[in-house]
Amino acid sequence: METPENEVFRDSIGTIDEEGKRNWIFPKKPSGPYWEKRKLVSYFLLAFLFAAPFIKINGNQFLMFNVLERRFNIFGFPFWPQDFHLFVISMIIGVVFITLFTVGFGRIFCGWICPQTIFMEMVFRRIEFWIDGDRNKQIRLKKQKWDAEKIRKRTLKWFIFLVISFLIANIFLAYLIGSDKLLRYIKEGPSEHIGTLIPLLIFTGVFYFIFAWFREQVCIIACPYGRLQGVLLDNKSIVVAYDHKRGEGENGRKKFRKNEDRDALGHGDCIDCFQCVHVCPTGIDIRNGTQLECVNCTACIDECDTIMEKIDKPKGLIRYASEDNIEKKEPFKITARMKGYIAVLIILIGVLLGMLALRNDVEARVLRLPGQLYEHKDNNIISNVYTYKIVNKTTETIENVSFKLRGIDGEIKLVSTIDSFTVKESGLAEGTLFIELKQSDLSGDKNNLTIDVYSGDKLIETTSVTFLGPRSYN
Repeated sequence: METPENEVFRDSIGTIDEEGKRNWIFPKKPSGPYWEKRKLVSYFLLAFLFAAPFIKINGNQFLMFNVLERRFNIFGFPFWPQDFHLFVISMIIGVVFITLFTVGFGRIFCGWICPQTIFMEMVFRRIEFWIDGDRNKQIRLKKQKWDAEKIRKRTLKWFIFLVISFLIANIFLAYLIGSDKLLRYIKEGPSEHIGTLIPLLIFTGVFYFIFAWFREQVCIIACPYGRLQGVLLDNKSIVVAYDHKRGEGENGRKKFRKNEDRDALGHGDCIDCFQCVHVCPTGIDIRNGTQLECVNCTACIDECDTIMEKIDKPKGLIRYASEDNIEKKEPFKITARMKGYIAVLIILIGVLLGMLALRNDVEARVLRLPGQLYEHKDNNIISNVYTYKIVNKTTETIENVSFKLRGIDGEIKLVSTIDSFTVKESGLAEGTLFIELKQSDLSGDKNNLTIDVYSGDKLIETTSVTFLGPRSYN
């Protein structure tokens, strides 16, 4: 069964031609009110993206995702491996929030906030417009032979793209290993840190490949978020939509002719100028309806409004609207599904806030040394050996740390020459200790003990252990 002509677009994407080869997209330079608003949002987010690794709150990097050391900072709040459950809940909250936003307002995140779109459209594409010119000039330049002009433009553009990709890779590295460490590596020179230089060059190559060649295909092919639209959107979701009832009329769209009464002829307001297609960064025709490739960037809205002004027609032929708004003139309202997502989001945020309130700045773990039982000592003393780990989640050094048993006479001995130690800021201390108790104080072969951790005379943490002793036979 053949696909109807008006449905062919569903079987292909704009970036691949009929032979399966790359179809290069040459979008027209956008302009208009939405474009100006997007520029302001993008400049703010770019500034935030470049500044966030270097902002400190209480000594903690504002944003850091150190996967290798399993240390994360989110808005200046540190997450250690022991706090992994908090990090997971935070990520789930982020996913639920994006899901809720998509159900209500479509893929606006992709067109307005996503770093891929911001870098592509507001940095690399604008450099391309500056060097190569607008859509028509870019098409002519691609067909042009490799003369002095083309070599000069291509070399200049590719060199600038490479420099920016290297800069982005450095910022990306600052998020991964921390800005302090990155700046120290830069001062010490790349020869001292070859193990870091190689990943940096790999990141540079990846970013260059994405923004110089792969481009919009990231949004269409690689990004899973676009695929979620099919299950998240419904007729009540606000998306960038073409008003087909107004645009098509009774007899379809028609090219504009001066002094022609289009309404009398039954034609819609769409004059089939294809400007909405030419300005689209993913190469789709929004008049075919909501599509996977659409990132809700609003470039087609601005372009269509400009055309409507020129032919003295009302704006809004392409606008933010839901299918029900176009078909039934229904206003936007919060649906039952959105209320469900909001309820889940509120519950998750409440759980996270509760866990954060109960979270300790210091975490202590004392564990029995595997394979060891107990040891008899003089004067009926029973000894058990343990390992300890103290995690300092603060940005201040904790000094004079010591252990004390609660509610029982006994002694804790560290395997060191001193009875106390220091835990550095955002660091950990670990070692081995012995707990010695009188056999007469034991109630059986397994005894639960409570250990208090002190900094000087201040109690900072409490933990518990199991103490093994001889089995008593009555």
